[in-house]
Amino acid sequence: MAAKKTVTIEGRATVHAIGERLIAPLPEDVSAQLPSRGQVAMVGALEDHEVELVLEPDGRKGHWISLDDELAAALEAADGTRLTFTLTTAARWPEPEVPEDLGAALESADDVEQQWDSITPMARWEWVRWVGATKNADTRAKRVDVSIDKLRKGSRRPCCFDLSSCTDPELSRSGKLLGIE
Repeated sequence: MAAKKTVTIEGRATVHAIGERLIAPLPEDVSAQLPSRGQVAMVGALEDHEVELVLEPDGRKGHWISLDDELAAALEAADGTRLTFTLTTAARWPEPEVPEDLGAALESADDVEQQWDSITPMARWEWVRWVGATKNADTRAKRVDVSIDKLRKGSRRPCCFDLSSCTDPELSRSGKLLGIE
């Protein structure tokens, strides 16, 4: 298998507030340089802060950077702030933050530990995204149960969802990032 080409992107992004959340959508021409319309693991710098992050898809063939409270504070970011970035595709994916409900289910299902550990961090990101891609508590609980069942049966990834859609239910509708045209 051929090694994947490393891609470096540079530019400026304007921070947008969607509800309580801050995000930085990438310019369209910059996002088009990336190797995937789905999530992309990156390393580099936002302003002068070193970062390791996963760019999220916007459902429109673009990407955005999630600015958690700690990163936003470090960058002194607010709605309308312009950020300079230099990011390079990462050789390895960072581990996802596993949500409490999925983590508890994985912890209590000893028989799936080996399967979970054997999949790539990128695949674990997909499980986390699939479980979290709903506002409905019942649907989410069912997805946690289905995840454990599928892992027991040897599945390495969740099935049947569009990896290029925006799956954050606070920030999207119908798989498209809100407030960005």
